[in-house]
Amino acid sequence: MEEQDHPYTLVTAIGGADGVYEDHVEFLQKNLKLITMKEFLENKRDLHLKIKAIFVWSLKPVINRELLQSLPNLKVIANSGVGIDHLDLRLISSFGVKVANTPFAVSNPTADLGIGLMLASARRIIEGHQMAVSPDTKHFSAAWLGEDVTGATLGIIGMGTIGYKIAQRAKAFEMNILYHNRNRRNGAEEQAVGAVYCEKMEDLLRQSDFVMLAVNLTPQTCKLIGKKELELMKPTAILINICRGQVIDQDALVNALQNGIIKSAALDVTYPEPLPRDHALLQLENVIITPHIGSATSKIRRLMMKNMVESILAGVRGLPVPNEVHG
Repeated sequence: MEEQDHPYTLVTAIGGADGVYEDHVEFLQKNLKLITMKEFLENKRDLHLKIKAIFVWSLKPVINRELLQSLPNLKVIANSGVGIDHLDLRLISSFGVKVANTPFAVSNPTADLGIGLMLASARRIIEGHQMAVSPDTKHFSAAWLGEDVTGATLGIIGMGTIGYKIAQRAKAFEMNILYHNRNRRNGAEEQAVGAVYCEKMEDLLRQSDFVMLAVNLTPQTCKLIGKKELELMKPTAILINICRGQVIDQDALVNALQNGIIKSAALDVTYPEPLPRDHALLQLENVIITPHIGSATSKIRRLMMKNMVESILAGVRGLPVPNEVHG
C-alpha cells in the first residue's frame, strides 16, 4: 500500500546543479519515495522492480533504451518545463510509459523574460549598468542611445501559449505585432492583441524591429534562423530567443552580429548550455545571454514541481495524466 501512496520515483539527485531543489524535498517526500540515480545504480537488484516514475528536473538522467529496459514497472515520466526535445517520445511510448510536462506553469514567466530581454537589448540596459558603475566613467555621453520599443514592430515566431502571452504584453507597449505560426490563430484571438498573421516567415523577418523566437524544437525548427533568414532582417533589428538554442544557427548569428547584419541579440538559450568559455558569442558586446531562466522564479518552480507530482500520482494510479504529452 505504501508503494501506491508513495511511488518509488527516480531523480537525478537531491540538491546540487542537476538535482531537485532541497526546499522542495519535504513536499516531494510527502507524496513520493525518492530514489537518486546513485542509489539506483548501487542497488539495481532491489530497486528496479519498485520504480514507477521518473522525475526529470534537469536534462538528466538521459532516458534511453537501456534505462527503460531496466525499469519494467515504470508508468510515467514527469518533465519540468514545456520543452521535451531531450525525450524520445516514440521510444518511451513503445515501453507503455506516459510522459507529462508543465506547459502552463512556465508560460507567464517565460513571456515576462522575453519582454525583459527585449527591453534590455533595445535600451542597452546591461551596457548602461556597466557604464554607470565603471571606475573609468567621468560623465554620461548624451550620444549614447538605444532603440524605441513603444510603437515598434514585433515579429513573434511561434504563437503557442508563450507566444500569445508575449503578444498580450507587447500590446501594452503599443507595438505592431506580426506572427508566424504553423497554424493561424482565430480572428478573435488575433483581434484581442492586434496581431497580423504572416503566412511566410520571410515577410515577418523583413518588417520586424524585434524578432522573438518561441517555437518548440523539432527537426523542422532546428536552425530555423540561419544565414539567409538573418540577412532578411533589418540591420537595426534585434533577435530574441527564449525557446531552444538549436533553433538558431549560432555560427551564422555570430557572423551577423560581428558584421552589422542585425543590430543585436538577446538569448536565454544557447547550444550547448553553458557555452564554452572561449565561444565567440561571449566576446561580443551586442549580445545579452542569460542562463536559461525563462521559468526561474521561486513561485513557478514550486508550481512546476507540484504539477509533476500530480502527474506522477495519476500515472501510477492509472488515472488520466494531467498535461500528458503524446508523440
